[in-house]
Amino acid sequence: MEQVDVAEDAEKSGEVAAVKTIDRAARLLSALARDGTQGTMLSELARRTGLGKGTVHRLLGALSDVGYVSQDAASRRYRLGVGLELLSGTARHGRVAALASPLLERIAGVTADTAFASVRDGLAAVCVGREVGSFPIRTLSLDVGNRRPLGVGSGSLALLAFLPNAEIDKVISGNQRWLAEYPKFTAGDLWTAIAETRRYGFSFNDGRVVQGMNAVGVPVLDTNGRPIAALSVAAIAERLRGDRIIEVASLLQREAAELAAVLHAGSREAEQRRGALAATAEPDGAPARRGSRKA
Repeated sequence: MEQVDVAEDAEKSGEVAAVKTIDRAARLLSALARDGTQGTMLSELARRTGLGKGTVHRLLGALSDVGYVSQDAASRRYRLGVGLELLSGTARHGRVAALASPLLERIAGVTADTAFASVRDGLAAVCVGREVGSFPIRTLSLDVGNRRPLGVGSGSLALLAFLPNAEIDKVISGNQRWLAEYPKFTAGDLWTAIAETRRYGFSFNDGRVVQGMNAVGVPVLDTNGRPIAALSVAAIAERLRGDRIIEVASLLQREAAELAAVLHAGSREAEQRRGALAATAEPDGAPARRGSRKA
């Protein structure tokens, strides 16, 4: 008589159930993503995913507990939550860091100075990459993971300067207390630096963060002209002034354009994947519905 391992069968059954739950949760999140901030009713989510209302309600409850879904108390509509946005932000930061790494190596190799990559995180700029050049006097003003108010430092200023003016106003206002720690970065100072950065296409910090250290930064722009990252180079003041500022800025702009192209290509692929996921979010066995509403 064949011996049956009950414990192993139970474990496999549990694994299958867990995978099935994850698959259902992924379909539910994809369905939610269609409507953005306006949210979706539970009944519509059940229709889109082909799941029972009870199953959808239980999944929404579990996803809400971890912050991946939120519900508007007045409209009863569900939308993607802050927890998912935080995960998405962390993933984006890691992606920028990975893609920027070879560029930073190249920049540091050419300039012999320290190259940085930064991204925006709310009201802050976060250093996500650093490569030290071969020049004996090193400028290590930032470590990976360090945060500064947007606008403080060359990379941080490049991230701030190319935002819309109304958004810049909100950032400066929101950072009022934090900026008090940087007396050379008042609101007036920042607006002056923003105007210069926009005029020349790159930012320049002449020792206002660390005395005796200059830095140049450029934005990495998306297809809408919004900054998604920044590349910068820092060096002792004697090495980064006059014509060399333009040389370093030009190098950074070329590398920023390359990084932007790679990020854009990756975003296109991600959009295609999301489209494929959205198609699978239709009821089981039913084709994706197209043109069901009158124009």
